[in-house]
Amino acid sequence: MTDLNIPPITEDDIANYLANTPDFFERHASLLAAVQLTSPHSHRAISLQERQAEMLREKIKALELKAAAMIRYGHENTAIAERLQRWTRELLLTRVARELPRVVARELAAQFLVPQVAIKVWGVASEFASEDYTLGVSDDATTFAHSLSLPYCGASTGLEAARWLPDPASATSIALVPLRAGIAPQAFGLLVLASADAGRFTTDMGIDFLQRIGELSSAALSRLRP
Repeated sequence: MTDLNIPPITEDDIANYLANTPDFFERHASLLAAVQLTSPHSHRAISLQERQAEMLREKIKALELKAAAMIRYGHENTAIAERLQRWTRELLLTRVARELPRVVARELAAQFLVPQVAIKVWGVASEFASEDYTLGVSDDATTFAHSLSLPYCGASTGLEAARWLPDPASATSIALVPLRAGIAPQAFGLLVLASADAGRFTTDMGIDFLQRIGELSSAALSRLRP
C-alpha cells in the first residue's frame, strides 16, 4: 500500500542527487548519449555532451570578450597617463609665470582633445592683475566657484563661466573645475572645459581625473598669487 504522506520527488531532489552522486553517469553512460536537449542556437535536438560543449564555448567567448575589454582599458589608461605626463611637463617647463594660465588651457585642449578651454583666476599678485585671464569675472562667478567642492559636469545653460569660452553658443556640455591653493576653502580660479557633444561632460560621469587636473593646475597657478 502506498504511503500518501511521502512527498513526491521534485526536480530539485533529482538535481541534488545527481550533484552528490558523480559516478551516476559512469554507471549509466548510455544516458549521456540518449538525453536530447534543444539547442538555443539552432533549435535542433542535440545530445547532453553537445550542449555542454556549447555552454563551454559560450563561457570561453565571454572570457575572451572580458579579456579584450581589460586590454582595451589598459591601453586607454596608458594613453591618458602619457597625455597627462606631457601636459604636466609643459607646465613645469613654463618659466614665465604670467603665461601659465594660457599654457594650462592650450595644452589641455591639445593633449586631451577638448574643443574649448577657458580659465579665469582672481586674487593674483598686482603684476598679473591686468591679464585677460583675470578680467571679466563677476562676484557671482567667484561665489559659485567657492561653492564647488567637486568639479561640475553637465549642461552649460545659464552659467556665466560658459561666456568665457571662445564660442559659448556651441558649448553643449561643460565641466567646471575649481582651483584652490592646498586645502583652502576659497577658490582662486575656475577651469572651464566644453564640448559641442552633449555626452562629453555629463552629470553621471566620473570626476577623479578632473580632480587631478584641478589639483595640478592649482599647484602650477599658485605662482600667480601674492
